[in-house]
Amino acid sequence: MMRSIKTLPCLKGAIVLIMNTCFFINVALGQTEQASVLPLDTILARIEQQNIKLKAYDLRSKGLNYRAKAAYGWMAPMVGAGTFMTPYPGQQIMEDGDKGSIMFNIEQEIPNPSKQKANSRYIASQRVSETAKRAVNLNDMRAQAKNLYYTWIIAEKRIQLLKDNEKIIQSMKQLEAIRYEYNRSQLSNVFKADAQLEENRNMLRMQEAEIARSRAWLNSLMNVPGNTTFEIDTNLVPNFEPVATLDTLLLATRRKDIHQINADIETMQYGINVMKQERKPDFKIRFDHMSPLGKMMPNAYSIMGMVSIPIAPWSSKMYKNETKAMQFELDAMQAERKSMLMESQGMLYGMQAEINTMQNRIDRLAKKVIPALERSMEANFQSYRENKQELPIVLADWEALNMMKNTLLDEQLKLYLMITNYEKELFN
Repeated sequence: MMRSIKTLPCLKGAIVLIMNTCFFINVALGQTEQASVLPLDTILARIEQQNIKLKAYDLRSKGLNYRAKAAYGWMAPMVGAGTFMTPYPGQQIMEDGDKGSIMFNIEQEIPNPSKQKANSRYIASQRVSETAKRAVNLNDMRAQAKNLYYTWIIAEKRIQLLKDNEKIIQSMKQLEAIRYEYNRSQLSNVFKADAQLEENRNMLRMQEAEIARSRAWLNSLMNVPGNTTFEIDTNLVPNFEPVATLDTLLLATRRKDIHQINADIETMQYGINVMKQERKPDFKIRFDHMSPLGKMMPNAYSIMGMVSIPIAPWSSKMYKNETKAMQFELDAMQAERKSMLMESQGMLYGMQAEINTMQNRIDRLAKKVIPALERSMEANFQSYRENKQELPIVLADWEALNMMKNTLLDEQLKLYLMITNYEKELFN
């Protein structure tokens, strides 16, 4: 009995030690489970490094590099064996030489080096086009990621607004319940407050779903599991920096789709050069060896060199007409390039004016309209607390203020998306 009593302090100390250890472990686990905050620049960098679709362009570019080297290869030699001048069975053989020969031959096509060089350059030029396509797709993904990021930011702001609204409605409901107990209000007003609470919570769920959608989509762009948790920098505000002078020369150096069409034009020029090389001849050499079946005949051989004649009228029609067709296609691509530059110039000037108008509208809403509605709401709510105002009037003021705050968030989201589209159009 005395031994058990003495061991109680030891057990108590051990229990305290275990509880403290568990506490620190839980704190450490809680810290590790906190989702990391990813700035927009980090997400854009991960998309560029990890996106599978972008990696596909790199792989195709490497494949074209090897294909350009393969253009210098020769066709495999042809080897044959058979009989030469052998009489049919049953034929009368007058001399030993009439028995014929066993023939072995080898044949090799020798390509024209000019054609090989032109074809290799044509294939290698397609690598530049693939790189330009990758840049265009990357720009589209960056714009998509920015839109998702900004949508998430606005959703977080809406959630904060909805949480503030819930506190206000709860206060109204409590006051209305107290007033009802003293016969200073109607029971229907309490139900109206309950309805507003449920509507507010439904809106909150919608915004949480919007955040989940944006998170999953951003994860897919970064090539990570869609349920990977992370947070964003909600304090980010996109900065609009309009370009003062939008001439077509500047757009030609910035826009990725113009770089792509420039690469396609260069590839087409190399393709025309390949077709022009078709007027040059190709070569072939053949060696035949004959071993006679008759004992009195010597071994014999034959060497033959061959050259094509592509300048023949029935042969030259193909590459001449194909060259003309490709030249017209090249002219069409150059005209399309000019049209794209002019359209982009006008579009960007229009977007600049629209963004400036939207910024002014948001500034007026934030600095003039909403403060006036807030003062009206505060005045009526104070009167409501003093039993000088009815709940429907306060709810009407609150709904007007809430609607205007949501309108402000809508306009901010539109502005953010417009800035993203402007940047995409400027660097597309």
